[in-house]
Amino acid sequence: MGLARAPAGTDAAAYRTPLRRRIANLLLLGAVWLAILVALIPLVQMAALVVRHALPAMRWQVLTTITQGIAGGLANALVGSALLVGLGTALAVPVGLLGGILVAELRGGAVARVVRISADVLAGVPSVAIGYFGFVALVQGLGWGFSALAGALALAVIILPYVLRTTDYAVSAVPDDLREASLALGADQVTTARLVVLRAALPGIVTGALLGIGVAVGETAPLIYTASWSSFLPTTHLVHSPVGYLTYVVWTYIAQPFAAANALAYAAALLLLVAVLLLNVFGRWVVRGRTR
Repeated sequence: MGLARAPAGTDAAAYRTPLRRRIANLLLLGAVWLAILVALIPLVQMAALVVRHALPAMRWQVLTTITQGIAGGLANALVGSALLVGLGTALAVPVGLLGGILVAELRGGAVARVVRISADVLAGVPSVAIGYFGFVALVQGLGWGFSALAGALALAVIILPYVLRTTDYAVSAVPDDLREASLALGADQVTTARLVVLRAALPGIVTGALLGIGVAVGETAPLIYTASWSSFLPTTHLVHSPVGYLTYVVWTYIAQPFAAANALAYAAALLLLVAVLLLNVFGRWVVRGRTR
């Protein structure tokens, strides 16, 4: 926006940006800022509501004691959420990463098209349907019962398409010149993919992984069918052992007609917001550190 620099000895008016284009630029810029504001207002209001109601209930005892009926603490839910999301991420990210690289390198092949369509369909499946499938296939079919492993697998199914498709997009966007330069210097294809392609695609891959993890952190329906709920800390048994998690507290306790239960729900919601924020900060730190 503004005036274009005119070469010496020429008429500057001939290089002036037309008034109509400057007005269009201003209108477009204003529309962008308006869209950002419209998106931020509900987010800020939601965060302010959660913080205002959660801070009076946030005491050290809330983080160190287990849930007792409609009161107590959130230690069992906090540890359970970390276990479920961590295990689900460990199951989904390697598969999605390798699948995305394979699909990107296959380019326009039939296998790549089938995998891409399947990932897109899987990303659109309602989480409650994934939870019910996990209940039928894992809890009942394999006889695992309500457990951390069944819940983690349900979350892994939710995370997987995000990691696979963003890895596919990120790897496909890496210029072929980088691959050819690496191969010309004597590197093999595996070394090129690991040190050149993945390094260039890392921001997109991390973004996809964080998006999938962020979605998994806020899920309740698939965990109700697979992990159920427990007021005790998770055990070392991955099967036949229900697990507590923060979203269950938010979903259940906010509807209770008791102030203590409502405060616990807001405290759990605040912990979820902080977890998502820390994930994004950590992801940006990793990307900046690896791309320098």
